[in-house]
Amino acid sequence: MIAGGAYNSGLLADPNPGTHYNYLPAPQPLIERALRLRAVCERHGVPLKAAAIQFPAAHPAVAAVLTGARRDTELTENIALFDVPIPAELWAGLRAAGLLDERAPVPS
Repeated sequence: MIAGGAYNSGLLADPNPGTHYNYLPAPQPLIERALRLRAVCERHGVPLKAAAIQFPAAHPAVAAVLTGARRDTELTENIALFDVPIPAELWAGLRAAGLLDERAPVPS
């Protein structure tokens, strides 16, 4: 399987008013959830974008993660985000905050 849309139309790239989710303006409750995700990531020194781009690859059925890039700088950034170290404590923190299902596989 190839996973795409890791940033979910922008919501997980920049969770602020005016961002998009599923190619439409993001509803406020989803923006608030994404901000909570970002806060947990920041506590662990990890950019939300790195967690978003690495998370799908943890599923055993996923062979590749597609990233959207409008500019070469975005492509370069996305490539670098795949190499950001993410501590296991981040995923545990997301679970503890109710932001990640207990059954979801996470990167190791």
